[in-house]
Amino acid sequence: MKILILTECGGDIGYGHISRCTSIYQAFEEYRLTPEMIVFGEKPIEGLLAGKRYRLLDWINNKGLLFEVLKDCDIAFVDSYLASHEVYEAVSKQVGTAVYFDDDLRIDYPKGFVLNGAISSEELNYPVKSGVTYLLGATYFPLRREFCNVPATEIRRKVETLLLTCGGSDMHNATPLIQSLLNDAYPDLKKKIAVTSLFSNISEIEKLQDDNTELLWDMDAVNFMSAMQQSDIAISAGGQTLYELASVGLPTIAVCVAENQLQNISGWSKAGSVEYAGRHDDKNFLFKLKTALEKIMPYDNRFSFSRRARQLIDGNGAGRICDVLVQ
Repeated sequence: MKILILTECGGDIGYGHISRCTSIYQAFEEYRLTPEMIVFGEKPIEGLLAGKRYRLLDWINNKGLLFEVLKDCDIAFVDSYLASHEVYEAVSKQVGTAVYFDDDLRIDYPKGFVLNGAISSEELNYPVKSGVTYLLGATYFPLRREFCNVPATEIRRKVETLLLTCGGSDMHNATPLIQSLLNDAYPDLKKKIAVTSLFSNISEIEKLQDDNTELLWDMDAVNFMSAMQQSDIAISAGGQTLYELASVGLPTIAVCVAENQLQNISGWSKAGSVEYAGRHDDKNFLFKLKTALEKIMPYDNRFSFSRRARQLIDGNGAGRICDVLVQ
């Protein structure tokens, strides 16, 4: 069976697509099927796709190349913010089964499966359409294998360590802004800060680095999970990482750094499983963030956030998706 995963990474896009596509890749491996990832964009961070079949190709802009790649394909996933409706139509017509990742009703999808595993996706008004099947809600959220069925993080009485992660490229320069507040308001707090080779603001981050700050470079899933388990609370952008944090039960403050994260964060906030600190560019963002930190610090609040988050995601979403497609 030929299975393709068409996606993109790098630059302003970051690596969220690669993370959730990796989850699908791993789930098919459980069926002893090996997909191939076709990636448009920059070469992924070293180790992110280690051991996986992948090619770097411009499948978004080169129609002839796309046609060749899709030849004799049984199942094709598309995870893109850049691909046009025409590209989706081509995939739908040429492959046996097409599956489209969606976050916010980005386009009018052609025949196939529309996958939105966000906690609040069932609140979106997806149109009833012949030939289109929807897989919606956290039941179908694909987590990387390393975050499936993991033990809960210990909720310690005292907050000693904070994990800060603002995405794969931190294109809005949120990390130093938050780092500066933490240095001033919580000078004794140990800070683990996730950074990648895509960050253009490393010099600024390093200038703010004190004796309690550890920079964690280009982490793979194993090291990322380890950093979560060693932390007491997290501040995170509002994408894929929120679900990974929830899987280990780490109490989290969410920061919106992209428009398409708002719906996702809203769902987590309404469920009482994250504390929302607003958008990174709000005029009073730092005040909101400090207020959120004060709210999440007490032990009982952190315990509650952790328990609710783990109740909302079980780590079997990718497997359920494959079950639907392979049956």
